[in-house]
Amino acid sequence: MDAFFSTSDTPAPERSRRWQDMVSATYFPLDLRFRRPDTFSGQLVRWKLGQVSLSRLTADALLYRRTAQHLACEREEQYLVTVPGLSDVGFLQGGRDIRCPPGGFLIERGHEPYEFSHGEANDLWVLKVPGDALLGRLRMPERYCSLTFGADSGAGGLFADLLRLLPGRLPSMTADERSQVGRHLVDLLIMAVAGDERALTSGGTTVRAAHLARVEAYIRAHLGTRDLRPDDIAAACGISLRYLHDLFRGTGETLSEWIRSQRLFACRDALGNPADRRSIAEIAYDWGFGDQAQLSRHFRARFGETPSDYRSRRSMAAR
Repeated sequence: MDAFFSTSDTPAPERSRRWQDMVSATYFPLDLRFRRPDTFSGQLVRWKLGQVSLSRLTADALLYRRTAQHLACEREEQYLVTVPGLSDVGFLQGGRDIRCPPGGFLIERGHEPYEFSHGEANDLWVLKVPGDALLGRLRMPERYCSLTFGADSGAGGLFADLLRLLPGRLPSMTADERSQVGRHLVDLLIMAVAGDERALTSGGTTVRAAHLARVEAYIRAHLGTRDLRPDDIAAACGISLRYLHDLFRGTGETLSEWIRSQRLFACRDALGNPADRRSIAEIAYDWGFGDQAQLSRHFRARFGETPSDYRSRRSMAAR
């Protein structure tokens, strides 16, 4: 447990201010509106899991507001995944107004203004995920915001169950084990939402989105193949080579650029995993790069540092 705060230890006149300070420090700056500031009751617990963090908030009715002013000094994209436990939550972002009941979860994008509220006391589980952890594996993750997902069955249910189970297990885990658990949580999250048709069809036709999703899944499964040729991809996915390239128009990256991006993110995940003892050259080769020099050149251009510097920095941060 990396942080704990309870209003029961705070004088009544200071409760609302202290709660706002604690929430903003745990997630990012927010404005709060309390129904009864002087009698407000809340408790917040936070656990660090490598790059991600897990928290549990039990609190009286509240309105949280993220404004354009808060975004002025923000650089790194952050997402919050919230699982309500006692009562409905309301969420407004990008012109979409939704309600998420217990038994569901939603994703909030920190780089866009929003309002989040619950009119009754609630018990919230929140996973904070850096944008980089999603961008490499989930195309346009903002598409999945302002949607509700099931948290009572399938991958979504397993994701929510694991959130609730973890606090009892974390005290006996090392920092490396916590980091791996954090990565597994992100894996489950992506599994739970990646195939959702509402997100897949938000930027184009259903058929086109389905083809693109199938192509991306095939490429991810074969990233370690150095000779991953476009004509082989097209044939495996049952489309023409011309249509394959056309699918990536408007996505911001060409086919070859997207493949390289996926390989770079895979290498970065491996380099940031303290349990992965492979050399940088082995990681480069296993993820489809010709050699370490090629990986280093593209890694530095994408992330602003060399693979060895990144590995060293992540190793020190995990201690």
